[in-house]
Amino acid sequence: MIHEELELILEDASEHMAKSIDHLRQELMSIRAGRATPSMLENVKVDYYGSITPLSQMASINAPQADLLVVQPWDASALADIEKAIQSANLGLNPSNDGAMIRLPVPPLSEDRRRDLVKAARTRGEDAKVAVRNVRRHAKDHVKSTQNEENLPEDMRFEAEDTLQAMTDKNIGKVDSLLDHKEAEIMEV
Repeated sequence: MIHEELELILEDASEHMAKSIDHLRQELMSIRAGRATPSMLENVKVDYYGSITPLSQMASINAPQADLLVVQPWDASALADIEKAIQSANLGLNPSNDGAMIRLPVPPLSEDRRRDLVKAARTRGEDAKVAVRNVRRHAKDHVKSTQNEENLPEDMRFEAEDTLQAMTDKNIGKVDSLLDHKEAEIMEV
């Protein structure tokens, strides 16, 4: 039986680990695989009348073909700002503005570029693993201080630490699974 305070610590750690995994999922979606997806432009921010606005809040983004993205702004006067933001995002895309929409042809990935993208995905995966481990370390410290403050038996602390380790292992496994899936997606020709 784990003490109430320790339960709260474990719940909090579980939530923070889940947030790390969700963040990694979002990061990996922005790494382009061979085909065009609207999520490639998810992190593009546009300077629109002096405020930084996410592109997805200013325009509809579609992928009518596997090698083409189309951005249709809701306000045509923002076309130049959107085009500039896409160019400065360094996505390797060359926008072409036809006055009503922006077309983004997505070139096929070279083998070297695919390896670079896999390396970038692995780096983000390592960052997620570090975040999960930091949550574990912080929760473990919190468990120890709670044990001292509440005069709890060591068995309760060990049980909580075992649960933390199991959560950590499970989340590290999720990170590895996400990375393996993304690597296969990137390397697919």
